[in-house]
Amino acid sequence: MITLAILLTIAPIAAYVLIVAFAQRWKALSAGIAIVATGGSLVISLYLLIAMIGNPTPVHDAMQWLRIPHIGGFRGLEIVAGVLVDPLSALMATIVSLVAFLVMVYSVGYMKGDEGFSRYFAYLSLFTFSMLGLVVSDNYFMTFVFWELVGLSSYLLIGFWRLKDAPAEASKKAFVTNRWGDFGFMVGIILLFLTFGTFDYTALAAMIPLYQHLGFLALIAVLVFTGPMGKSAQFPFHVWLPDAMEGPTPVSALIHAATMVAAGVYLVARAFVLFHAVPNVMELIAWIGGFTAIFAALIALVQKDIKRILAYSTLSQLGYMFLALGSGSMSAGMFHLTTHAFFKALLFLGAGSVIHALEQQDIFKMCGLAKKMPITTWTFVIGSLSLGGLFPLAGFWSKDEILLTALKNGQVALYWIGVITAFLTAFYMFRLIFTAFFGKEAEVHGEHAHHAHESPASMTAPLIVLAVLSVIGGLVGSPWWTQWFGGSFGTFIYFGEPEPAHIDLAVAIPATIVALLGIGLAWVIYGAKLIKHEWLAERLRPLHTLLEHKFYVDEFYAFVFKWVMLLLGRILDWIDHRVIDGAFDGLGSATRAGGGKLRLIQSGKLQSYALVIFGAVALVVILLSTNLIGGFVK
Repeated sequence: MITLAILLTIAPIAAYVLIVAFAQRWKALSAGIAIVATGGSLVISLYLLIAMIGNPTPVHDAMQWLRIPHIGGFRGLEIVAGVLVDPLSALMATIVSLVAFLVMVYSVGYMKGDEGFSRYFAYLSLFTFSMLGLVVSDNYFMTFVFWELVGLSSYLLIGFWRLKDAPAEASKKAFVTNRWGDFGFMVGIILLFLTFGTFDYTALAAMIPLYQHLGFLALIAVLVFTGPMGKSAQFPFHVWLPDAMEGPTPVSALIHAATMVAAGVYLVARAFVLFHAVPNVMELIAWIGGFTAIFAALIALVQKDIKRILAYSTLSQLGYMFLALGSGSMSAGMFHLTTHAFFKALLFLGAGSVIHALEQQDIFKMCGLAKKMPITTWTFVIGSLSLGGLFPLAGFWSKDEILLTALKNGQVALYWIGVITAFLTAFYMFRLIFTAFFGKEAEVHGEHAHHAHESPASMTAPLIVLAVLSVIGGLVGSPWWTQWFGGSFGTFIYFGEPEPAHIDLAVAIPATIVALLGIGLAWVIYGAKLIKHEWLAERLRPLHTLLEHKFYVDEFYAFVFKWVMLLLGRILDWIDHRVIDGAFDGLGSATRAGGGKLRLIQSGKLQSYALVIFGAVALVVILLSTNLIGGFVK
């Protein structure tokens, strides 16, 4: 099993090397190598998942990578490179490889004709390798290595069209924003090592619950959590994710469904022992998640770009996941990560299909797509219904599990935040659908819609597969699954005592009603147009403007960057050049000037030396004579 886990990660990096070194000239070969390698990883991950279902006992192996011996007061350092296969890593590896495989198949049609076609598939392979390596790592140090590789891969793919200004700026924004979180994460794992003497997850799981200094442990936990806050774009690090839409749309599907943003949720689940040991930090995680969920959903209400709507939806759903994790349920958080991977990949690839057909991203410049793109339309509707949490689709089971977790944990305010977010989610998704897919050309500025056409089979086939998973993918957390197979998602992956799957009608019915109300309100405004959205926007102009500007967070960061960071940089630059450099340059100039004067005594002329010697002798004689005369007079 360990060998298979290693092969799981080797396959995509081997594809990257082959494409870069040998296959760049041949586009079809590059795509084929990437797809076959990722398909191999998918087969292996499915085997590991099935093996873990049969016997969920973790399998672990490691080899020494770096060892510094004990010297004086330094107790030494030993770092290992290890692999851990357990239900959590097997599940996550399956999600990553499945979505990556479907995205690569889809990309064959989407990226056709692009000059960077081979480079694109090389980057996708590197991204897949980075995420799979992170998933199977058995210690924080190796996780951090692959964590940074995930960041690098996202930087390369977000800025794939690097000759354009917007993608280049977006990639830099993502990279710089994540540096803040990653620095805190790095400091946190260093403190973990200094405190417990190991990076190993298994060893730390045994030691952390016995540690008595909860204040210091809380500091470590908060520092470690800054990493997931950055990667999963939680407030206030959320600003990079919407701009990441500048990359190719299939990349957005991969980032939002299975790789970069999922890495943060996975790390919190993997380090759950650390966070679970400090209740105050758990509550902080839950509130950051809840706030991000409703904050991003509000912004999505007024977005016009189809990809940005989905981007803010991802932010909101990630908030749901952190709400679940902070409320004490690793299974609920990972369950929603699993179902979200299906319907969010579907929605982004559906958006890519629309963009591929229209070369347009503004939903108010689309209309009547349901007739011209039926597969894209109805798979997109399925994904939206699942995202909205409608019974019996996948999103219903995982969303309700989160709401139930918050309610059972006594976090009533977070429960209601989750319910309101469910209403907002259904509203903004069907605002998109009624406008872009079912809007009438006479009423919508649809000058681009007559170009619409259904996408090729390489793009629609992944949509159909993901639509099926968006329908049935949540059944593993349903009571029916327990009746049929005697288990559930919770019993497979739950941290602590597993609970049987069941439907709590007191939670399910209100959540479903508010989702239906959201769809109904979207139909009233954007479907039947009983209320004109322009009239509504004018009546609510201050609120609409606030949401349009995303609560002015980006503007605030731009102000801080310009008037604080850049100003501080200029001050430090002046001190560096004028004070520090000036002091050293002045010392150097004085030394050089003194040397220039002193070197004059070394003229190389014999008569000059004789003159100096004669003058010196004369001076000595005069001084001696003066002393002798003075003594004689006395």
